[in-house]
Amino acid sequence: MQLNSPLIRKLESYGYLEQSALTNTSNNSPIAERICKVANLSPTELAQKAAALFQAPFLALKQFDLDLIPDGKERNEKLIKKHRVLPIALKGKTLYLASADPTNFDAFEDYEFNTGLQTEVIVVSYDDLDNAIESLFEKNDGIELSDEQLNELSGVTADINNKGEEENDVNSKEEDAPIIVYINKILMDAIKRGASDLHFEPYEHVYRIRFRVDGVLHEVANPPIGLESRISARIKVMSQLDLAEKRKPQDGRIKLKITAKKSIDFRVSTLPTLWGEKVVMRILDSSSAMLGIDVLGYEPEQKELYLNALSQPQGMILVTGPTGSGKTVSLYTGLNILNKPERNISTAEDPVEINLVGINQVQINPRAEMTFANALRAFLRQDPDIVMVGEIRDLETAEISIKAAQTGHLVLSTLHTNSAPETLTRLMNMGVPSYNIASSVSLIIAQRLARRLCPVCKEPETLPEQELLNLGFTPTQISSIQLFKAVGCDKCTEGYKGRVGVYEVMPITPKIADVIMQGGNSLEIAAIAEQEGINNLRKSGLIKAASGVTSITEINRVTSY
Repeated sequence: MQLNSPLIRKLESYGYLEQSALTNTSNNSPIAERICKVANLSPTELAQKAAALFQAPFLALKQFDLDLIPDGKERNEKLIKKHRVLPIALKGKTLYLASADPTNFDAFEDYEFNTGLQTEVIVVSYDDLDNAIESLFEKNDGIELSDEQLNELSGVTADINNKGEEENDVNSKEEDAPIIVYINKILMDAIKRGASDLHFEPYEHVYRIRFRVDGVLHEVANPPIGLESRISARIKVMSQLDLAEKRKPQDGRIKLKITAKKSIDFRVSTLPTLWGEKVVMRILDSSSAMLGIDVLGYEPEQKELYLNALSQPQGMILVTGPTGSGKTVSLYTGLNILNKPERNISTAEDPVEINLVGINQVQINPRAEMTFANALRAFLRQDPDIVMVGEIRDLETAEISIKAAQTGHLVLSTLHTNSAPETLTRLMNMGVPSYNIASSVSLIIAQRLARRLCPVCKEPETLPEQELLNLGFTPTQISSIQLFKAVGCDKCTEGYKGRVGVYEVMPITPKIADVIMQGGNSLEIAAIAEQEGINNLRKSGLIKAASGVTSITEINRVTSY
C-alpha cells in the first residue's frame, strides 16, 4: 500500500485521513498501521471503511478456519508473503483473496498470472491478516518427538528411579532434554487444539494429561509414572516456582514464544496430592479480548444494552457466572471499547490475565496488603474515569465499588452466581443496603459458554412437538425452527468446534429497582425481568439452538430448565 494508492486517496477524499500526516509517521511501520494511527482507527474499522468505500465484502479473519484455505497451487508461500494477501476460497475459476488493501492490484495481477485464475478481493484487517499468514507458515521445528526421543524418555524414567535422593536434580541438560521437548510438545499441542486448560495428574500407577477443549476435559497422554517429578520440576522451572517446595500450593506464570511476533501466557497452579504434585495450566491468550463484541454471541438487543451501559459516565456493570464461563473476556472486551487516550482506566485483578496497553493493571497481593479493597482506595486517589475490580469477594470491596459507582465513576466487576437476579440477592446477603444496590448497579450480565456445532458435519435433528414445548420453546418458535445435532469429523472435536456465549443481560429498570428496594428475592426479581422482556440464560440458549449455532444437548448441559 503506497502513499499514492487509491485507498489513501479515497480515505482522504472522504475526510478520514490527511495524507500529509502520514509523512510524519515512522516509515518502518506498515502503511495500514500508519493510517490507523493517524486517522485514529482500529485495524478492523479501517478494513470496514475500505470495504464500504470500494464495495467489497469484509471478513473477520479471526473467525475463519485456516484449514479451509485451498491447498494446491493457490497456496503459494512466495506470493502470499510478497504481497501480504491470502487465498481463502476457490469457487470454479475464481480465487478469493483476503487483503487489507482492496486496491492492491499488483498482487491480484501477479496471482492471476501465476495461477491462471480470476481473483476477487475480500477485505480484512491488516493485523488479522499478518497473524493468519504467520500461523499458516509458522515452523515448529523440534516440537514433534521422534521414536528415539521417546525411547530416551523411558531411559530417563529408569535413571530417575535409580537416583533416589537426586531425583529432583534438573540441572543435567543431557538427561532433561527429552523432558523439555516433551513438555514443549504438550504445550504446542494444547495451543493448536484450542485448549483452555492443561491438567497434569499423578496417581499411584498412572500419570494422566488432560486438555480442556471447548469446556470439556479430554485425556491426551499417559507418560510413564516415573516422570512425575521431572514433569512437575520442568514446569516449575519454566514458571519460576520453588523447586524444593512440594508441600504447599504455588502459583506462577509462563510466557511461551510461539513465533517471532506471537507469545502465549500460561497461568500455572501446583497442588500437592497423595501421589505427587498436580499441575494445572490456564492458557491466557490476550488476542481473545481483541475479537470485538460482535463475535461473542450477544443477541442484538443484548449487545445494545451492554454498549449503552458502557457509554454511561457512572454506574456499575457486573458480569457473573461460574469459573471458565468467559467473564474475563466479556469484561476486557468492554474495557477495550472504553480504552481511549482521554480516559484513565485502572484494574485490580487476581491474577492479571490479559495485558492491555493503555490500562493501568494492578496485581492483587494479600501478603503485601494489596487487596481488592486497598487497590480500590488507591485508584480513587488516582483521578480515575473507569475502574475494573476482578471480583467482589467481600462486603468491604462491595461497599467501596458501589461508592465509586455513585461518585462519578464507571465500575466493572464480577461475581460468582448462577443468574443475574441472584447477583442482586448475593450483594444483599453480603450486607450491602438495598438502596445502594438499586442506585448504583446499572447492568448485570450472567453468562455461560456453549460449544458451537461444527459447520462441516452437523446434521438436522427432529424432535416431537411436545418435547420441544417441554424444553422451553414457544408454539410460535416450534413452527419455524430447524435444530441440528453433533456428529463428529476430522475437523472438530465430537461434533463441536469453538464456543459461543449464552447471555442473560438484565438492566436495572425502575420496576426491578422497586423490587430491590423492597428487599425482594431472586425469584421475584426474575419474574419482573421476564415481564420486562429480558431473556434468561435458558431462553437465550434456546435461541442459539434454534438458529443452528449449537445443539439442544449442549444447551441442556450449560443451562438449567
